[in-house]
Amino acid sequence: MQSVCHCCDWIQHHYGHLSSEYLSLLDQMFEDQVRFRNETIYQITKLFDGNMKAVTWDKKNLDDFLNILERQLENLKSCVSPAKKPERRLKRYSKELNRKVLRKMNYSAQAWELIRKETRRHLQRLDIFKAKIH
Repeated sequence: MQSVCHCCDWIQHHYGHLSSEYLSLLDQMFEDQVRFRNETIYQITKLFDGNMKAVTWDKKNLDDFLNILERQLENLKSCVSPAKKPERRLKRYSKELNRKVLRKMNYSAQAWELIRKETRRHLQRLDIFKAKIH
């Protein structure tokens, strides 16, 4: 009988606190994934803001692609808290791509093609992450 009473006491005094704590942690994990998406798309848009004179891609397709990214970025911004700092590794990686690929290859069509392929790979990963959420 005493163990049942101990259990009831624990439920009354501790369960609610722990329950709210684990729900909060689950919410934070979701927010971290949204923040990661947001930062990834932001870094991609910054990357595509460079010298694109050598690009031979269809101009309309490129504009549509960038507009879609901008729209996603704006919508994702409303889902994350601005108080938390962005992921530094993503920023560093984006700078590396800019420096080691675009600048080193003098913003050539080949450099932009490498960036396009890398961007595609990252966006596909974001889709995989999204599928895991649902």
